[in-house]
Amino acid sequence: MAVTLIPFVFPGIAGVRCAFQVRDPHNTDPFADNISLSVGDDPDRTARNRRDLAAACRLDELADVRQVHGDTTVFEPSATKADAHPVQEADGMAASRPGLGLMIKTADCQPLLLAHASGRYVAALHVGWQGNRIAYPGTGVREFCARYGLAPAEISAVRGPSLGPTAAEFINFATEWNREFLPWFDTSRRTMDLWRLTRHQLESAGLLPERIFSLDLCTYSLPDVLFSYRRDKQCGRQGSVIWIE
Repeated sequence: MAVTLIPFVFPGIAGVRCAFQVRDPHNTDPFADNISLSVGDDPDRTARNRRDLAAACRLDELADVRQVHGDTTVFEPSATKADAHPVQEADGMAASRPGLGLMIKTADCQPLLLAHASGRYVAALHVGWQGNRIAYPGTGVREFCARYGLAPAEISAVRGPSLGPTAAEFINFATEWNREFLPWFDTSRRTMDLWRLTRHQLESAGLLPERIFSLDLCTYSLPDVLFSYRRDKQCGRQGSVIWIE
């Protein structure tokens, strides 16, 4: 597979790299370029895709976790073999070891990548709407800072492609959310602006507005290049990776 990546570099942070995978627009296979072993795709092909993603990032090792829409962060994870299902249940990872890519798998949820100004510490969070509901962007930042003795104002964040404001429909707002989240809910469209909510939760955790970046690409609206579970139901997952060089 010729992996296509959108690279991202945090301004002023040397030695940290991010990459957001996109699909081959010419391949109509619903699992083409998939990197998750848990969605029904051929495991051998998926393992090859995972190896190709690591190689495209010029990494020998990737770490990932069994994402469960919670708020647990694993610190200093071990590398995961390309053909091995991750065992540890969590929705975030943080590391200080150069050369290890932290990979988040998404198909609508927000991949949220964090880096400290020193370039010595990075984290990757999987933030679905349930993660927003339990404020994982904020608690993830706080735990990251507490573990390594960092100041939130020295953390930068970038959010990757995910479900956009006009596509995040919630017809059962009263049972799925609560009144606390009304400022981000469009009652006429019944949609939630998860992008803006995540920014608010990051700022509430102490991140400076100028250190919060985003790739405003809606997974639902771009079927040729991005997986979307809400759009297709049966589909693969794209990877988002952060690492210290």
